[in-house]
Amino acid sequence: MSFKDLPIMQDKKKGVLLFYPYVSKRSANNIKKKLSGRWLGQGPMVDKFEKEFKKKFAKNSSVIATGSGTDSLHLAYILAGLKKGDEVITTIFTCTATNIPMLYMGLKIKFADIDLNTMNISVKSVKKLITKKTKAIVCVHYGGLPCDMDELQKISKKNNITLIEDAAHALGARYKGKTVGSLCDFSTFSFQAIKHFTTGDGGILTIKNKKLEDKAKRIRWFGIDRKKKQQGIWENDVDEIGYKYQMTDISATMGCDALNDFGFIIKHRRKIYNTYLKELMKNKKVKCIHDFDKKKEHGAWLFTICVKNKDELQKKLRKHLIETNQVHFRNDRYSIFKKFVKGKKFPNMDFLENKYLVLPIHHKVSVNDAKYISKLINKYAK
Repeated sequence: MSFKDLPIMQDKKKGVLLFYPYVSKRSANNIKKKLSGRWLGQGPMVDKFEKEFKKKFAKNSSVIATGSGTDSLHLAYILAGLKKGDEVITTIFTCTATNIPMLYMGLKIKFADIDLNTMNISVKSVKKLITKKTKAIVCVHYGGLPCDMDELQKISKKNNITLIEDAAHALGARYKGKTVGSLCDFSTFSFQAIKHFTTGDGGILTIKNKKLEDKAKRIRWFGIDRKKKQQGIWENDVDEIGYKYQMTDISATMGCDALNDFGFIIKHRRKIYNTYLKELMKNKKVKCIHDFDKKKEHGAWLFTICVKNKDELQKKLRKHLIETNQVHFRNDRYSIFKKFVKGKKFPNMDFLENKYLVLPIHHKVSVNDAKYISKLINKYAK
């Protein structure tokens, strides 16, 4: 089935959209106020957002707000000391944003297969890829389900390898009671339009080693020390390459308002998630991508199912004005990654590639919507 067969549904159509950005009326009003003020770029609201995020999700880490989750990942790779030619193990199944910054840096990507039950990076596959040149492992908590962090941390510690957490899907998720984003030396988040909440676009990088905070802030802003600049010292040296990776005050305004609403956001998403799980898990023709391990508390960004007749089911649901999609794809389908996968095999990814489908789960989806969608899936799944 081609993408032309099922174009993105438009707002004006009745039905259930796959994604819908969360922006409260209060936030819309605050943005209007912000537009009439002095600070539109990086200013005091960015500082406030970083402090509020730290309180909620990363109490023992430094928090750096950025322009996107991709910016945060690139900063993490730089701060981890990765250099051209270093080997990095990452998942074959993720948004390209996880792995494209590695190409910026000339890193050697070692793709790991996924776990059949969770679609997270396979620990077994990771172990097979470790060499003396391996400098980092990047794990992605697919859909909001935490990876097997105990096992990954053991591998990291045993081999003296940096473990980096891409938590773009997993805001609010927990592992053994600890918030995702506080589990690794470097953790990254995304506030792109379709995430749990949005800042228009934006990201967060959390860093365990607070000695790296000032360096991170310099790299975020062209390599310039903004503290000195704000103190009136304009003529200061730039001795390291930096980027324009800062968050704006407009985005931070949206972020602060959304943090206040996060309790409602995550509660509702989990209610929809659990409705799908309850309605679908007894159907032997439908596999729910889930883990009942009590150590893991799901962040409920995506609810993913696997069926043998994925294309047919997707078309049937669209006829009922229900939008579904695969959202992310295996990275070895893209030409930019081909040189890293020649001769490599990913049997679990191969098995699931044409079976998985993501269902709508956001603040505009009701419990009745989820029950209706589940009823249709139970009817049409083969």
